[in-house]
Amino acid sequence: MATLGVNIDHIATIRQARGGREPDPIHAAVLAELAGARGITAHLREDRRHIQDRDVYILKQTVSTHLNLEMASAAEMIKIAVDVLPFMVTLVPEKREERTTEEGLAVRERERELVKTISTLRENHILVSLFVNPDIAEIRAAAKIGATHIELYTGTYSNAANASIASDELETLKACAMAAHKLGLVINAGHGLNYQNVSPVADIDNMGELNIGHSIVARASLVGMESAVREMVSLIS
Repeated sequence: MATLGVNIDHIATIRQARGGREPDPIHAAVLAELAGARGITAHLREDRRHIQDRDVYILKQTVSTHLNLEMASAAEMIKIAVDVLPFMVTLVPEKREERTTEEGLAVRERERELVKTISTLRENHILVSLFVNPDIAEIRAAAKIGATHIELYTGTYSNAANASIASDELETLKACAMAAHKLGLVINAGHGLNYQNVSPVADIDNMGELNIGHSIVARASLVGMESAVREMVSLIS
């Protein structure tokens, strides 16, 4: 059965908009867990636009489910991850000009670099997930270089212009999940999932954690964090 991992980046985005201390993403993580989240995700970007180093260190001490640290495959980030020792690191592409992550890693183009990063993290007993496009060749490459998990990019499905396109994208996600499972990878998914489109993805065979942030934070601004998370947990389960 699929589970919910709550991405708290956008709580930090609200805080950073005023440069103050509120709202605190640590508080949001606690409320999300109390409401049924099975994991907490935070993306420490190189430009520190939302999550800060302080957040990551306190989350490691606070999160009672598991902490998934999203980051670029960069020396600075690897050093922090080895110091913090999150449950899992998800390696993602990162561009300064983007508003949010726009696509999966180009795994096949970066195998030599990524295999070194994965090796370092796994030597420190950190599980490693690669955020990948729903492309079977990319999934095979992820397995080849030592990833333990993949996170399927669901942005194309989530942003589909009509139901027919969404249906086609869902079939692609199903095929990729099946291929990943056969390769021994744990399958997660995320990006753009919301209260209207999450259930079909949650129903995919062997689906693990669905990482959802913006939609939950947007809903939480109206009904509160605990209610927003409970609603999403209900839809997933």
